Amino acid sequence: MTLQITREVNKKDKQYIEEALYKYNLSHFPKDLGGRYEEICLFLKDDKGTVRGGILSEVCWNWLEIHTFMIDEDMRKSGYGTKLLAEVEKIAVEKDCDFIKVDTLSFQALGFYEKNGYQVYGTLDNVGREHKHYYLKKELKEGKQ
Repeated sequence: MTLQITREVNKKDKQYIEEALYKYNLSHFPKDLGGRYEEICLFLKDDKGTVRGGILSEVCWNWLEIHTFMIDEDMRKSGYGTKLLAEVEKIAVEKDCDFIKVDTLSFQALGFYEKNGYQVYGTLDNVGREHKHYYLKKELKEGKQ
């Protein structure tokens, strides 16, 4: 057999890789967590229906992961970010998640997350040559650390 490495964007091949890894991972999790995947997207819209911010996240097995959280710059520090975060946390609790995980860069929202009870569990230095990448989580169930 001869194998070759190719570099191309191919939806069918990408889907194969994602599904094969998911199937492998699923075999290592308890059966009751199987099939627990759901996108959770919240949007902050003004009176005209224009998106001014939002959270793009997903429930995966026993956690919720925030992938993207953005508030328009002129809306920051107005409390809407905290309201969005509280809403996604409420959804995570309703979905029986044990924790929420998120990452942020040193020039983004580290203080915001810490103020809302998230704890840093890892960092990467030299991101963009001058920044830090922070990985945070918030436990949603009592007694977990």
